[in-house]
Amino acid sequence: MGKRRRARELALQSLFYVDSTSAPPLEALDLFCQNFPPPKDLARFFYELAKGVIEKRDEIDRLIEQHSNNWKLYRMSAVDLNLMRIAAYEFLFCPDVPRRVSINEAIDIGKRFGTAESGAFINGILDSIHLHLGKEEKAGKKK
Repeated sequence: MGKRRRARELALQSLFYVDSTSAPPLEALDLFCQNFPPPKDLARFFYELAKGVIEKRDEIDRLIEQHSNNWKLYRMSAVDLNLMRIAAYEFLFCPDVPRRVSINEAIDIGKRFGTAESGAFINGILDSIHLHLGKEEKAGKKK
């Protein structure tokens, strides 16, 4: 398993913890890291994802909700939602990560930690976001 995959899985676990506690999100992340410190070789990417999702959560959640027909965020499983948050963060703020890689990673991790339906659910929403962002980028280049 690659380092980035392991960092994404750890970010998922930390975000799951953040969602399950009433502590302020960054404090909850710090507590998670005190108990489960990320390995040095994963720390940079892990922190970028976990802190990035926390800091940009409102923007990311709006994007996910916009592309999840008939699904409210509170109805989604915490695993699926946090994997989509990580991938959407990568779409928006990690230009070095190809979007297809983000989608495939979210699907694969969803199959491991989620339900039998997680892969298809995650794929549908992330693919819609990917297409939407691609259209926005093309429209921006034409201006």
